[in-house]
This record gives sequence, structure tokens and C-alpha cells, in this order.
Amino acid sequence: MYLPIPSQPDCASAWREAVRAVDDRPGHSAYNVIIDIANPIAHATLADARIAVVDGFLSDCDKSVETVANTIFPVGLYRRYGAPAFFDIFRDNVLKKVRRSERWSGYYFERMIQYPVAEGDAPNQLWDIVGRLKNEGVRALNKFELSLFDPVRDVDNSPYGGQCLSFISFKVIPGTEKTLTLTAMYRNHFYIEKLLGNLIGLGRLMDFVAHEADLKVGGLTVISTHAEIDQPRRNGKAASRSDITAMIAKFDQAAVPLAA
Repeated sequence: MYLPIPSQPDCASAWREAVRAVDDRPGHSAYNVIIDIANPIAHATLADARIAVVDGFLSDCDKSVETVANTIFPVGLYRRYGAPAFFDIFRDNVLKKVRRSERWSGYYFERMIQYPVAEGDAPNQLWDIVGRLKNEGVRALNKFELSLFDPVRDVDNSPYGGQCLSFISFKVIPGTEKTLTLTAMYRNHFYIEKLLGNLIGLGRLMDFVAHEADLKVGGLTVISTHAEIDQPRRNGKAASRSDITAMIAKFDQAAVPLAA
């Protein structure tokens, strides 16, 4: 059982088509939804009127598009401090402010750069991948895996709480200009509250890795093993279906000039 979404040129277009497909399914949910984006860094800012519409809707949920994207990659810190310095800034400054518990800070980036191990220092999986991508002695082009699910901390009885992004896999496509691709797997995915920010965050993560390893950014594939058209809480109550329909209509209106 799977639901393929036709390949889309950018994150906003992919969000719209994925929402359309899942919303048409019984219960407004689906399993193994496959999203493919040709250029995940194109138009991936609030300057795109389509993204601004979704961000405006979510601003009342305390889950803006930028907030969600930053849980995957804190692009502002990277631009200000560069790598590897921004890793320490994130760990020493940001985590102290946002940490909810030792189990889960809410930031996937934390697990990318300090995944817990039984002994020794927590490895920086992300920077290790960059180092191996830059190393001409590394010949394997399909062994750049990054785990986010932690079987010790993440197994509980909560149907939705905790991490949803479980695993990501980078690949290098050989050629005159080596190209970086990324596949990400989600165990559960809220398509209204989280999907667009997730796609943008993953694109920024790819852009970071590609820039540091001197690669070209390629396609992004996201597999939502369970997806739903959620009704996020806005101003203290769940958004209605009519609220979501109205937001999508505004998105489609903002997309009209792009299609002309």
C-alpha cells in the first residue's frame, strides 16, 4: 500500500500535491506516501507567496513554517557562525533554551550532531558524513546514513508525541558534477502543521551538506509511512476543516501568477 505523489519542482508545489492526494483518501489519511522534489531549495523562503500563506495560517499555532524548518536545520546559526562553529553555538546556547526533557528537545538537529551512545562522546553524525563526502579516499557513494529514532528514548505509548522523522539517507550520484540526493522517512506526518516546514528544513540540510562537501544539490524524496491532514490547534482550539480549506484556497490563489 503506497501513495506516490507526482514529482514536483519545489517544496511548496510538493506540499500542495501531497495535501491534495492525502485529503482525498478515506479519513483524510494515508500510508506510505512518497513525495519527490526536484529542487528542494528553490523558492524555499517566505518571499514565496504560497509559503507565506501557510506560514500565516500556522503563526497562530506557534508552529510557523520557519520554526518547523529550524528543528531540522538552524540555517540562521549556520549563516552567522559557519561550520563547524555553529554546532557548539547550537549545543551550548539554543538547546539550553528549548530542551523539554532529556528524552526530546524537539530538535532533530540535536540528534544529528550528538546522538546518544552507551559509552564515550555522542557522535556528530552530520559532520562525520560531510567529512566522508569530502574524503577522496571514500569510494562508497551510498553509505551516508543518519539515524534519528532512538529505541531507548522513543518507544512509549504516545501515538504522536516525540520524534516523527526516523531516518535519512544521503546518496551521491556520480557524474561530471557530483550530485547529492536525500531520502527521509517519517513514522507519522502531520501535513498541515509540519510537512511544508519539514520539506524546507530538509532542503536546507541538503544545501548545507552539499556546500560543505562541494556537491550539487539534487532531489529530495520523503516517505511518510503514515500521513494525515491534521487540524492543528489555533488560538486554543483545533482548526476546522473549513479553516484549512480556506487556507488552501489562498495558497492556490497565490500560486496562480507562478503558473501564468
